[in-house]
Amino acid sequence: MCFKFKFFFNLYFLLIALSQFIPALKIGLLFSYVAPLVFVLLVTLGKEAADDYERMKRDAEANSAMYQRLSCLNRDENLGESDAEWVRSADLSVGDFVIIHKDQRVPADCILLRTTEDGGACFIRTDQLDGETDWKMRIAVPSCQRLPSNDSLLDLNASVYAERPTKDIHTFLGNFTTHMNGNHSDPLTIENTLWSNTVLASGTAVGFIVYTGCETRAVMNTSFPANKVGLLDLEINRLSKILAFVSLLLAFLLVFLDGLKGTWYITAFRFLILFSSIIPISLRVNLDMGKTVYSHQIMGDSDIKGTIVRTSTIPEELGRVGYLLTDKTGTLTRNEMELKKLHMGTMAFAGEEGMEEVRRVVRGGLTAGNTLPSGGNSSAAGAGARSRDIGTRVRDIVFALGLCHNVTPVFSDDGKEVEYQASSPDEVAIVKWTAQVGLQLRQRSLTHIRLELDSIQSTNMNRSEWGIIVRDEVTNEIWFLVKGADGVMSSLNAGTMAREGLRTLVVARRRLTEDEYSHFAKMYMAAMVDVSSNRVDKVKGAMKLIERDLELLGLTGVEDKLQDDVKITLELLRNAGLKIWMLTGDKIETAQCIAVSSKLVARNQGIHIISKVTDPIQALDELDLLRNRTDLALIIDGESLHTFTTHHRAAFISTALLLSVVICCRCSPTQKAEMTNLIRASTTKGRVCAIGDGGNDVSMIQAADVGVGIVGKEGKQASLAADFSVTQFSYLTKLLLWHGRNSYKRSAKLSQFVFHRGLIISVMQAVFSAIFYYAPIPLYQGLLLVGYATAFTMAPVFSLVLDRDLSEDMALLYPELYKDLRKGRSLSYRTFFTWLTISVYQGGAIMLLSLMLFENEFVNIVSISFTSLIFNELLMVAFEIHTWHRWMVYSELLTVVVYIASMWVLTTDFDMTFILTWNFCWKVLVITAVSSLPLYVMKLVNRRLNPPSYTKIMD
Repeated sequence: MCFKFKFFFNLYFLLIALSQFIPALKIGLLFSYVAPLVFVLLVTLGKEAADDYERMKRDAEANSAMYQRLSCLNRDENLGESDAEWVRSADLSVGDFVIIHKDQRVPADCILLRTTEDGGACFIRTDQLDGETDWKMRIAVPSCQRLPSNDSLLDLNASVYAERPTKDIHTFLGNFTTHMNGNHSDPLTIENTLWSNTVLASGTAVGFIVYTGCETRAVMNTSFPANKVGLLDLEINRLSKILAFVSLLLAFLLVFLDGLKGTWYITAFRFLILFSSIIPISLRVNLDMGKTVYSHQIMGDSDIKGTIVRTSTIPEELGRVGYLLTDKTGTLTRNEMELKKLHMGTMAFAGEEGMEEVRRVVRGGLTAGNTLPSGGNSSAAGAGARSRDIGTRVRDIVFALGLCHNVTPVFSDDGKEVEYQASSPDEVAIVKWTAQVGLQLRQRSLTHIRLELDSIQSTNMNRSEWGIIVRDEVTNEIWFLVKGADGVMSSLNAGTMAREGLRTLVVARRRLTEDEYSHFAKMYMAAMVDVSSNRVDKVKGAMKLIERDLELLGLTGVEDKLQDDVKITLELLRNAGLKIWMLTGDKIETAQCIAVSSKLVARNQGIHIISKVTDPIQALDELDLLRNRTDLALIIDGESLHTFTTHHRAAFISTALLLSVVICCRCSPTQKAEMTNLIRASTTKGRVCAIGDGGNDVSMIQAADVGVGIVGKEGKQASLAADFSVTQFSYLTKLLLWHGRNSYKRSAKLSQFVFHRGLIISVMQAVFSAIFYYAPIPLYQGLLLVGYATAFTMAPVFSLVLDRDLSEDMALLYPELYKDLRKGRSLSYRTFFTWLTISVYQGGAIMLLSLMLFENEFVNIVSISFTSLIFNELLMVAFEIHTWHRWMVYSELLTVVVYIASMWVLTTDFDMTFILTWNFCWKVLVITAVSSLPLYVMKLVNRRLNPPSYTKIMD
């Protein structure tokens, strides 16, 4: 409720309504002042109440879901077995054993103790937690998985150590210690957890609840971003304050002209109440309803199917975007990966012929024997690589790629179709490629991928390599296989493939002796059971024992294809005056290639690259260069970006904003959000729009004035967090250039008309009071005053939300027209004071002519002036329409019918005997013509002398 009074006119009318409870200030009927405010608040609060009610129903449904709980209370002492009891999820608490079945949602944060799946591994779906669509593998606690049944858990003497509740959904620190026959500890990591709001995708699992309610990861990560307020709303709020000052000035002017007689301050306050209609309370309702119409038009557009408006309060912002911040992978590209190139230093395989050669070599090796290829000792990696023949080297890297991954095959019920699940589409692309060349992943468990193995994956989520230790069952050799980004693992230059737009990974290996493996395994397990804050550092130390003297096998190049119509979209948006920034976590070379291929960087445009700059003095030199070359496209990495934003924040952003294209590489999610906020705070030339498709883009999307999420391969997390959800990048063109234009132009015109509607009646009140001895007596009151802002004018004025100043084809064909919208000329101080002048002229003309022409029928002054006022407003709406819509015609005609019909109902205000005379009719027509027609003529003349930009193009 308090947020509703953040807007000045809501607070203003609350004070006006409260003043009517003071007898000395009461004017007219209390209903006419309280009812509009109550109506507006009920409309705006009603929508939120409906949302809260739906949320309450969802919470009640979730809390009423039934789960099975293992309990000693239901145990049969003779048989030693227990029947699991069914309880509501709301009745579960920390320390309970809960049985979760396939496709059932996890009710609380749990430790996975047992599963019916082979090997103690199961899969969960996490799309409602992190937005990612891939399945995640979870592993049961080994000491619990080995138990004969679930009932054995009740006899287990064990304790669980869990870290304090935290928001991080990707890490967990804990231990499971059994106290039978001595203490034995199993380390607990993220792989042993089942977070609340995830869904069990395979088998049946038994979980031990460690966090419930507000301590669960799901609830702690439920963010409530600040309510976004559009620039148009802020401008209207400022204009409302000006109107309040105008009404205050008018009130004191009348009191001053009356000579400050008696209790003049009370008289002034009564005048202020009479002029309260200057600030239209109905404006909030009109704008909210208009925004709802715009949202439905966007979601109903068949050209951008699947578009969802999640924040219906800011559609006008789409029409004033000056900066577009975009992710790369999955946004400009499809996130559909395909391995295109295999590079091994002195040789490379690419294209259909190259891959066929790899296929022949691999299948030839498989025919000789299905064992892990062997090679030279890692200490002689260079010499060994040169001495081995090509076939052996190819088979070595293919086997390494086939084994070193976190991909799991999921087969259909008939076993004929296979789907690969992994946390990265790169991984899936590589495994699909190994299958094509003869090494197919058919089965994966905790201990086997065709071969006996021990799997060690780094617990450091920031590292980009993935390692695995395998033992060959035939030769008993132990190999450590690892792959990762070239920047992390090797100094090998992968620039060539990156410039081709390929995502590169380095593949390497090392043979381990039995003693080396035993020493490593001992240190690794000791590090994993450590529950202190040093666990990660100790794991790193253990990994360093084997992550040395690696034998480099080669590089892989994976292609991520551009989305449809990306080039055209970027060109149109650039022509519309948008400055486009690309913020990506990828390497410089790959980002540069995508920027060039997508035409983000023009063909002949120069590119300036800033990389690994850590010296503040060097950073200043780079800024000096950029200030003199604003035509360049800037590419900067995350390390350099940190240096600039730390030491030269203001200078960097002021220079970067002058550039047409900026590409930030190796950006973390925090840096993306930081740059978004920095641009918003540093520019007044348009709003900031951010678009992305992954969970790492959420912070950027929520920080922007307008956040757009793409439903992509990485899931729906970005889409769910965004203000607008689209299915592909190219939809931005129509979303901004057409729907954004209409939303802004229509809301601006609607706002000015509602302002005019309040101003003109206040001017008439002021003229009336000035003529009749400065008496604070209302000219109109009761239902007449309420009907003026609702039944008698609302439909025609609101029909302006259907108007359009040019056709859709014209708006998309000439994107340059979008530049005018950012200048804010549709609703500015100039247009505001123009409408203020019009209101003064029309209000004065109607009131004075009514008194002059009907001096002998003064008793009917209300019906005379009010009728002229209504028809004047209907004509003004008609004059402002650019493109007539049938509902505009209906609204005008219906309003005339309703108004005439109301004359027979409101008998205290209308004398039908007098109204049904020719004398009344022709004089009302004259008053209406004098108040409106001169303005229409002036409009036509001004349009001829100063035509708008779109008319020049249409001509």
